Amino acid sequence: MIDDFNLELIVQPLQDWFAGHARVLPWREDPRPYYVWISEIMLQQTRVEAVKGYFERFITELPDVKALAECREDKLLKLWEGLGYYNRVRNLNAAAIQIMEAYDGRIPDDYQELLKLKGIGHYTAGAIASIAYGKPVPAVDGNVLRVISRVTCDDSDIMKQSVRNHMEEKLAEVMQAEHTTVIPGVFNQALMELGATVCVPNGMPHCMECPWQNLCEAKKRGCIESLPVKKKAKSRRIEEMTVLVIRDDEKVAIHKRSASGLLAGLYELPNLPGYMDTEAVLSYIRELGYAPIRITPLADAKHIFSHVEWRMKGYVVSIEEPGNELSAEDARYYKEQRKKKKLVFVDAEDAKERYAIPAAFAAYAGYMNIRLGKEAFDKKEETGA
Repeated sequence: MIDDFNLELIVQPLQDWFAGHARVLPWREDPRPYYVWISEIMLQQTRVEAVKGYFERFITELPDVKALAECREDKLLKLWEGLGYYNRVRNLNAAAIQIMEAYDGRIPDDYQELLKLKGIGHYTAGAIASIAYGKPVPAVDGNVLRVISRVTCDDSDIMKQSVRNHMEEKLAEVMQAEHTTVIPGVFNQALMELGATVCVPNGMPHCMECPWQNLCEAKKRGCIESLPVKKKAKSRRIEEMTVLVIRDDEKVAIHKRSASGLLAGLYELPNLPGYMDTEAVLSYIRELGYAPIRITPLADAKHIFSHVEWRMKGYVVSIEEPGNELSAEDARYYKEQRKKKKLVFVDAEDAKERYAIPAAFAAYAGYMNIRLGKEAFDKKEETGA
C-alpha cells in the first residue's frame, strides 16, 4: 500500500532513467507555460503521436495567449477538428480571456491561481506549475495513477477521487521534502513517460526496462496484472440514427448543431433519430421542399464517445429544386422548413477550410469528397496543403 512504501526511493532511479529515455516532443523542446498548457489539454484522451502535428499547427496559428483569446470560434473549432472533446478548446479560449483580463496576459505560476482558470484541473495545474515554472507540485494523470499503484502494490480504486487526492498528497510530500533531489518538471514528466512507454496500460509492462524493477512491490508479489484497481465504468448509452448525405450537384448539405450538449456548435451531416427506411427518408426530403432524384443506401457505421455510442444507417440522396409547379404558398412553406432545419449547402473546399465537422461522420465523409478528423490532418501533412 502507498502508506507503507517509501516513495523517496523511486525519485533518483526515475530521473536518471528519464534523462536517457525521454521522447523528443515539440513542447518539451521549449517548455514555456503556453506550450505546456496547450499540449497538456490536447493530450487529454489523445495519443502523443496524434497530438504532435496538431500542436505545431495550433501554435503556428495561435502563437500566444493573446492570439488564443482573440480567436473566433469557427477558426478555433477548425484547428481542433479531429481531436474531439471540443469543450476542451472552448475552455482554452475562455481561460485565455481570463488570463488577459486578470493576469495581464501572463499565465500564472501559482498552482492555486492556475486552478481558477476555465478547464484547468489539478493535473493540468500541476503540469504547468512544475514543468514550466519548476514548482514542486504533483501532476497525477492516468499514467501516474497506474505506475504508483503498481510500484507500491496499492489496490485502492483509482476511480475514487479520495484515492487520487491521497496519491497527490503523498507525491507532494516527496517533492517538497527538503532532503530529496526532486526536479519537479523532470519528476512529473518521468512518471508520465514511464506509464506511457514501460508500465503500459494494455498488455504486459516491460519490467526489464523499468528503473524500478528491484523496487516494485507488484512485481515482487506477482500482482502486476491486477493493478491498478479501476471500478468498471457504466455501459455506454446506444443511440440509433439515420445520417443523410444530401447532394445538390457538387454541393452537400450540412447543419449546425445546437450551442449546448454533445459536439455543441459544430457542423454535421443532417441526421434523424432512429433507423429510417428509404421511403421515410424520401418523405423527409420532400417535406423540405426538394425533389429527390436518386437515393442510395450506405454501409452502417458507428462512433464511440465516452458515454454514448452512435450506431448509424446512412443514405446518399441526390436532389434538385422542384419545378415551377409550386404555388406561392407552398414555396413559402418550404422556405420556412429549410430555414428551420438550418441546412447549408457547401462544396468540398468550403467544408475543408471553413466548417468544423466532427470525425463521428468520417464513415460518410467520402461521399462529400472530403476527409474528416485525423485522416484529414494526416493527408494535409503529407501534401503540405
